[in-house]
Amino acid sequence: MKLFAVLFEDDLQHAAAIRQEYLESHFDFLQANATSIKTAGPLSRQGDAFAGGLWLVEAPDVAEVERLVKADPFWSAGLRKSVQVLAWNRVFADGVRLLR
Repeated sequence: MKLFAVLFEDDLQHAAAIRQEYLESHFDFLQANATSIKTAGPLSRQGDAFAGGLWLVEAPDVAEVERLVKADPFWSAGLRKSVQVLAWNRVFADGVRLLR
């Protein structure tokens, strides 16, 4: 398995209405996929409540991550303006160097 950082940019014009309508189904989706989506949460810019989101995903390949992205109710509802999927090599965590 590989680790991926998934960065979402939201469509701010419609974000509030979409979040309100789809938030519970989004959380249900995250819970159902918790074995792959290790952590998730919103991102903000100064002055914006929400600017996007970040997931850390454990998956065999990018194709599986993209499948998860497209299955998220926030994606199909149009909240996400763009997405970047980046492979991530964790080398430091909890004060410990992981790579020698």
